[in-house]
Amino acid sequence: MSKPKVFITRQIPQAGLDLLQDQVELEIWMQNEPPPYTILLEKVQNIDGLLCLLTDKIDQQLITNAPHLKVISQMAVGYDNIDLNFATNKGIPVGNTPGVLTEATADLTWALLMAITRRITEGQEYIKQGKWTTWQPMGLLGADFVGATLGIIGMGRIGQAVARRAKGFNLNILYTNRRRLTLNLEQELGVNYVTLEQLLKEADFISLHTPLTEETYHLISTKELKQMKKTAFLINTARGGIIDQNALLSALKEGEIAGAGLDVTEPEPLPKDHELLTLNNVIITPHIGSASYKTRSQMAIIAAQNLLVGLQGLPLPYCVNSAVYNNH
Repeated sequence: MSKPKVFITRQIPQAGLDLLQDQVELEIWMQNEPPPYTILLEKVQNIDGLLCLLTDKIDQQLITNAPHLKVISQMAVGYDNIDLNFATNKGIPVGNTPGVLTEATADLTWALLMAITRRITEGQEYIKQGKWTTWQPMGLLGADFVGATLGIIGMGRIGQAVARRAKGFNLNILYTNRRRLTLNLEQELGVNYVTLEQLLKEADFISLHTPLTEETYHLISTKELKQMKKTAFLINTARGGIIDQNALLSALKEGEIAGAGLDVTEPEPLPKDHELLTLNNVIITPHIGSASYKTRSQMAIIAAQNLLVGLQGLPLPYCVNSAVYNNH
């Protein structure tokens, strides 16, 4: 009996490959860059399973071009690159890898927040340029944390993990969310529920942790940036499209906010000549929120497990379109 055919759109940690190698006929795209869409269209024609990343466009045309496809397993939490409705209509379950990247992403959120507010990269460049000739009482002054206000937009797993870390700084923590948390959880986290407008006006630091949907696309644009304090900092480790990047660029250049730390941009990768990269009051990292050895290995394992279970026609452990099991 022949093994199911699987295409993986990039090299993934060995822990995931170990689960697959004896179970399926594997083809892996080994280049650093994602496979071009035309190549992807060709590769999916005869496969039973697809293990993909956020950088892969899994749209109606691609799914239609894969008549034998039984499962799509994405090695990420988000899935806005996948036409979920069409996959569901075709009876194809889509898996993701939630939970395991919560702590690593919360850690990076704090790394960006600390780095931009205390001007770490500016300080490094200052030294590299030979400007450090003496200690200056007014040199590279940054923001204070203790007693400041942190605003969290989106209080899911990652937002809650960020809040837990904030307690150690004795921060006043505000949050807004599609649904309010239970009072017990609010008390445990030490957070206060407010409207988006109130959060924008009161927070010294704002961190974004919402999924990218039609409702959250450009959630932070010119109006919202103007509501923020001129001394406030904006952190985004969620999705680039949540911020109107042109509006952010203008706000940073005009001093409407103090700075930003971005692990996600729109588009990704950000063009190397983009004007954001010329500013001192922004730090940009290349979507590395989950980039720890342990986290990426766990993500690969979950993605492989979703794939194997889906190939057997069984419900995925982590399925983002569970309605597929009602329709078929």
